[in-house]
Amino acid sequence: MKFEAHWETTASPDKVWEVLADGWRYPGWVVGASRMRAVDPAWPAPGARIHHSVGLWPFLIDDHTEVLEEDPGKSLTLLARAKAFGRARIEIQVRPDGVGSLIEMGEHLASPPMSWFPQSVVELAAVPRNRECIRRLALLAEGPAHPRDGSTAPRLG
Repeated sequence: MKFEAHWETTASPDKVWEVLADGWRYPGWVVGASRMRAVDPAWPAPGARIHHSVGLWPFLIDDHTEVLEEDPGKSLTLLARAKAFGRARIEIQVRPDGVGSLIEMGEHLASPPMSWFPQSVVELAAVPRNRECIRRLALLAEGPAHPRDGSTAPRLG
């Protein structure tokens, strides 16, 4: 899978993985996810699901995301569903990078209707969205005491 989005963070791979491994934090870093409804106890083991809603209230779609593959602390492959848009295979990799980590995210549309569009067209929306997802993931992993600029104050922008 091609990785369209990359983000460097001062957070260790373990800190990034802590966020990924906590299914209840999914709406905190996934653009479009608005609330969690349930998390399978085995999350993030293969076959485990998180049950979430996407959209803006009151126009929400209840759906789920399933773990396809997991390499603890290193990578997570998900099958995300959004009923109106189809399914997407998402791969997230985390690797040590200097004093922190490099987070990479790739997405491949796996079913219609969005898979009918050329990948280059889909990437116009997916790449910025995925970049924002991993930016949010990095911010959650860094926490207020470890921002990139070295300060200990929470970031506002």
